[in-house]
Amino acid sequence: MRVWLPDRPGALGAVASRIGAVRGDLIGVDILERGAGRAIDELVVHLPSDDLVPLLVAEMSEVDGVDVEDVRPLHDTGFDARAHSLETAAALVEQRSVEDLLAVLAHHACHDYDADWVVLVGEDGAEVLGEGGEVPPSSWLQAFVAGSGASVHPNDGDWGPDDVAWAELPFVAKTIVLGRGGRPLRARERRQLLALARIAGARWSELAPSDTNRHPAPTSR
Repeated sequence: MRVWLPDRPGALGAVASRIGAVRGDLIGVDILERGAGRAIDELVVHLPSDDLVPLLVAEMSEVDGVDVEDVRPLHDTGFDARAHSLETAAALVEQRSVEDLLAVLAHHACHDYDADWVVLVGEDGAEVLGEGGEVPPSSWLQAFVAGSGASVHPNDGDWGPDDVAWAELPFVAKTIVLGRGGRPLRARERRQLLALARIAGARWSELAPSDTNRHPAPTSR
């Protein structure tokens, strides 16, 4: 569950009390974003029955200043966002070829962010890394990356359109861009993508130090 709540002591406790009132168990909390007196938290809640979801949302919404943004099933009940990001980083550094590195990067970008599409953008155009939703035209993607790089807003995870996140891969003159509709990409997710892109770029430069801008094209449309 993604929940907006007042950024003040006791707010999360009040939400947890409502979760307990419907026999729910709060088993995970991840702060996605903070600002303007509010926080956006991602809560992992175990319920004895799916039928209790509407009641849970109604109970939580009764807490002053709380709004439920999104609810979705999580099949991995042992999910830990921090551990998961470390596992993704480990998988990237373990790869022994650029092709395998790109495959792992695409898989984890699609899975970790529930992305509709993932694209690698460079001076030579845009390459689709993962199958999914409709990908914007290459010309739009290149213009978007160029405009983002020239923006006064730093690419630090605190700014960007709700449905698109991007990060430069250092050393290789490439940018990974992903899109997700229906659930905004939050600051913590953007910072995580920046870190993964740094790892992927460094590993790419180690695997192909003599020519970091060339590689066999991954999946295409």
